[in-house]
Amino acid sequence: MQEQGVTSTVCHGKLERNYRSSLTAHKRNKIDPKPFDSVMTPPRQNLFLLPFVHLICWLNTVGYGLKIKKENMEGIKPPYLLLGSHHSFMDFYVTPLAVWPHRANYISELEGFEAFGEWIYRQVGCLGTRKFISDLPLVRNIKKVVDRGDIIVIYPEARYSNVGTNSRLTLSLAKLARMLHVPVVTLVMNGNHLQSPIWNLTARKEVRLRATMKCVLTPEQMAGMSASEILDVLQKELTYDDYKWQRETGLKISFPKRAEGLHKPLYMCRECGGEFCMESEGAVLRCKNCRTEYTMDEYGTLHKADGSEIFIPDYYEWERQQVHAEMERGGYKFDQKVRVEALPNSKNFIALGEGRLRHTYEGFYLTFKDYMEEDDKTLFFDAKSSPSIHTEYDYRGEGQCVTLSTPDCTYFLFPLEEAFNATKIQFATEYLYWKSLGKV
Repeated sequence: MQEQGVTSTVCHGKLERNYRSSLTAHKRNKIDPKPFDSVMTPPRQNLFLLPFVHLICWLNTVGYGLKIKKENMEGIKPPYLLLGSHHSFMDFYVTPLAVWPHRANYISELEGFEAFGEWIYRQVGCLGTRKFISDLPLVRNIKKVVDRGDIIVIYPEARYSNVGTNSRLTLSLAKLARMLHVPVVTLVMNGNHLQSPIWNLTARKEVRLRATMKCVLTPEQMAGMSASEILDVLQKELTYDDYKWQRETGLKISFPKRAEGLHKPLYMCRECGGEFCMESEGAVLRCKNCRTEYTMDEYGTLHKADGSEIFIPDYYEWERQQVHAEMERGGYKFDQKVRVEALPNSKNFIALGEGRLRHTYEGFYLTFKDYMEEDDKTLFFDAKSSPSIHTEYDYRGEGQCVTLSTPDCTYFLFPLEEAFNATKIQFATEYLYWKSLGKV
């Protein structure tokens, strides 16, 4: 997708093979297009399963020396709202250990329901939703959870961190926190991104895991605060930088392929300004155009041959500013063929074939043939209602994709052309949303 010349042909062939493989699997499966039941009251976490959940979480974290520190938690008991930082799948092992021995319900995207089964996901306490939509049934179910005395867990960033840093939170989170009338607790984790970054999921065995659980607001405090003031507190408390934490703690990661995959979030060359021209191998990030190289040291810092260095989050934010500048001068455009996979429920993906995705300053336009329909239809996703977009760098081994959701369906969109990078689309989406609020 980001290759050129002969490599481009090979990469495109891989995309087509993935496309055909998906369609073949689609034909084998029994299709169920019925939307997920988001109104159903979520059951309490199964009391009999709770010890097994705890054991599984312990087994997956014990090798990484997990330590959980608790601050300002004296006298804080369920019900409360827990807001977790979101780094990797490891988050789902750390959080249950932090709230033990209490029961909790977890907000989860429907991918997990589809992957592991709806029954088991509901029994371990998950509430199904879709990312970056207005979901009133979910809000009602969240209220039911706290009203019956349990913990509700939300990862408000709604996707894994691309480079170990936090995302910007929206005002709706602060309004929800105030509406629930329960304490707000944060769980900020460190090491989870470093252990298995989204751009290369290979586990780094040397990583140590740490987490801080902290009560940051009480109902009494929030009663005298505006939503904006509450949001400021939450944003401050949920700010993190895993690479900075790595440097400060001296955490050494000698994994020889530690930079492989880094070209996915760092897709632009800082020297020549080229897009989609970065590649990575071993501990090296390289531009295919100008041959500039960065070597990632064992403490997560990028070094050039001239002795200069840059931190990965700073590189990432530099890219964001380049996209913002492109948006400001009116030069941004995205219009490509994509492969469309629909997830209407917890049972199955439905292969919908080739579609077209356009991203304009108004929002996204997705054109495709829906299941059992003969004619194309176009869905519009308003930029003003999309604070971000869900991005994947190698979703289930099928490469990069982005997702768009309606209340009844999530559409996974895989590229069928080469000049595609999920990070750039994400930056543009976030710019348009915050621009509409006058907060860029």
